[in-house]
Amino acid sequence: AAGPRQRGRSCPWPGLPVLRWLPVLRWLPRYSRAWLQLDLIAGLTVGLTVVPQALAYAEVAGLPLQYGLYSSFMGCFVYCFLGTAKDVTLGPTAIMSLLVSSYAFHEPVYAILLAFLSGCIQLAMGLLHLGFLLDFISCPVIKGFTSAASVTISFNQVKNILGLQGIPRQFFLQVYETLRRIRETRAGDAVLGLACLAALAGLRAMKSHMPHASHTDPLAARVSYLIVWTSATARNALVVLFAGLVAYSFQAMGSQPLTLTGSIPQGLPAFRLPCFSMTIPNGTVPFGSMVEDMGVGLAVVPLMGLLETVAIAKAFASQNDYRIDPNQELLAMGFANILGSFVSSYPITGSFGRTAVNAQSGVCTPAGGLITGALVLLSLAYLTSLFYYIPKAALAAVIISAVVPMFDAEIFRMLWRVKRLDLVPLCVTFLLCFWEVQYGIVAGVLVSGILLLYSIARPPVKVSEGDVVLVQPRSSLHFPAIEYLRDTVCSHALAASPPHSVVLDCCHISSIDYTVVVGLTELLQDLRKHGISLAFCNLQDPVLKVLLSADLEGFQHFPSQEEAERCVGAELGGGGAAPSASTSESSLLPA
Repeated sequence: AAGPRQRGRSCPWPGLPVLRWLPVLRWLPRYSRAWLQLDLIAGLTVGLTVVPQALAYAEVAGLPLQYGLYSSFMGCFVYCFLGTAKDVTLGPTAIMSLLVSSYAFHEPVYAILLAFLSGCIQLAMGLLHLGFLLDFISCPVIKGFTSAASVTISFNQVKNILGLQGIPRQFFLQVYETLRRIRETRAGDAVLGLACLAALAGLRAMKSHMPHASHTDPLAARVSYLIVWTSATARNALVVLFAGLVAYSFQAMGSQPLTLTGSIPQGLPAFRLPCFSMTIPNGTVPFGSMVEDMGVGLAVVPLMGLLETVAIAKAFASQNDYRIDPNQELLAMGFANILGSFVSSYPITGSFGRTAVNAQSGVCTPAGGLITGALVLLSLAYLTSLFYYIPKAALAAVIISAVVPMFDAEIFRMLWRVKRLDLVPLCVTFLLCFWEVQYGIVAGVLVSGILLLYSIARPPVKVSEGDVVLVQPRSSLHFPAIEYLRDTVCSHALAASPPHSVVLDCCHISSIDYTVVVGLTELLQDLRKHGISLAFCNLQDPVLKVLLSADLEGFQHFPSQEEAERCVGAELGGGGAAPSASTSESSLLPA
């Protein structure tokens, strides 16, 4: 059964504003038993993926492992009611866990408060329709960040694969200490970790190369396909379960060569407000100091959270013909993070891996998230005692397997072929993220902004010289570019002997601002002092209206380039052709 498409279908309450704020009302009245069956299967499949990943991502965030599970259910429930994409699942991710480790300082109180404040910021941005801010984060910056995060997170787990203790979390110190102490590797952890990595890679490859079964195949073939598909999809849970059984067997025999996860508190988290201060041995850290400590993280975490979710939602929406509203996604994430902080969650966002599992499992509506969230709650209530035997090497293998595909080596070659200048923000972001994540993101955005502003300030201008100088700006004209245009026109017009008149072809200019009008006024005056005339052609209506209302002295405009060149050439020859608009004194600048 096909899932509901959220565009082009009739609604029981057409035109009601509530449909915009509660997307659940678009599909709930049409919910069917067939959808329930598929949502149930998808929810259970994603649940088997999210539980081991949640434990692993809490390790990346530098928090006790139970906080990964605390962060994995509220987003599923909230997104069911407020989300616009049927495939997306909210929860802890590798990227967000890395950011939390940078801004929460491995303190649960900071992480929970960061979730609350991030949710408030996302909610405010959604209400103010500020989702367009994502457009200022370029693809090279995103690719540089995710590729650096892939390397950072993967190497951060090498210590668990090797069974090393006391390795610092700063990347460069981590590399140095790991290589220096590599002789201290625990053989049991290394063997199990590498075996888990091999198993995960094998199951992933098997799933990607597995042919699809059809209804015409024999029953045995279809059953075999289902078994292999389920095993490959739930590979994280299977590997962790196998590793746990190995660890339990060693424990029962009285020897334990593996480093275990240890005790995890059993039971559901209390529903309460996040703490707005933190008690330390020397006193109390007040709310203001905590916010100051988080610093730029209060901007980076909400934006990166939204960026992940919207990018994932758009990727899957394009396959299912429905539209994603970034502002609605902001509202969904805002409520998810705010309510999540009441149950001790750290900041969450959309997960690409689990969303892909959700889509491949045939989910029909966001209701599949209810099943996933319920499975996480059941794990918290009844299964945490079994998590004691999960080896840290197995969780490290799960993390590495999840983040390695995030490294995009192809992007470097692609940008080299398409636009080499885009390699600058990519490399700046990639390299600085190894120092500090926030520095890499901020520096990449600044470099992208500088390149964007430079292209606006130095637009391409085509200059053709003949009887007249024809100047054609190849993009819109904004105030940073007017001085560059003036210099270009004057240098070419005055270089000839005698000086040539100028025709400015404005066919690509759709709007101008006051500074541009002032600059054009000064350009007309400069050329007039040297006895050179300047004519405009192909003016679009908005630009023409602005220039006419400005009453520029010596302003001439013509409907086409050919007419402008003919009339200006006639003026040079003494013909005195009449321009399309009369001249008048400038109302902007004194003569």
